[in-house]
Amino acid sequence: MSVNKVILVGNLGRDPEVRTTSNGSKVVQLSIATSERWRDRATGEQREKTEWHRVVIFNERLADVAERYLQRGRQVYIEGQLQTRKWQDQEGNDKYTTEVVLGQYRGELQMIGGRGDGGGGGSDFGGGSGGSGGGFGGGNGGSGGGGGDSFGSGSSGGSSSFGSGSSGGGGDFDDDIPF
Repeated sequence: MSVNKVILVGNLGRDPEVRTTSNGSKVVQLSIATSERWRDRATGEQREKTEWHRVVIFNERLADVAERYLQRGRQVYIEGQLQTRKWQDQEGNDKYTTEVVLGQYRGELQMIGGRGDGGGGGSDFGGGSGGSGGGFGGGNGGSGGGGGDSFGSGSSGGSSSFGSGSSGGGGDFDDDIPF
């Protein structure tokens, strides 16, 4: 068994770059920064390292959401797959690019924190059945997350919970221990 799943929480370094393929499908590229902070033991000063991640969205619904609502500086939660592709530059040299890909029927995009205009909270948009809201989803799933704007394959109830396919709110469950 193998798993190829990437979860990023970071800030957009620039506005989404939207392109249209020859068959009319949208493809969106995002540049997301994640930062790690620590205190240097030798000097005692605060240090920071920022990694930049290229994200490509092939999912039509998520591409529409990214185009309409995302902007530079916005904090997002991204769930996708890691892919490396090979291409050639103008001199014919082989180049490689590793990207986080939100495929046609996979992936999740969730806007975190307040809106760009300073407002907080937000609406829930989950994918699949049982969702509350607009159905901006990448696959099967439950209700959208709370506390931010969630677009994807169904995140669960609370703002700190990013599970896939579970229904939020507790519902009925079996208290019996299975052993």
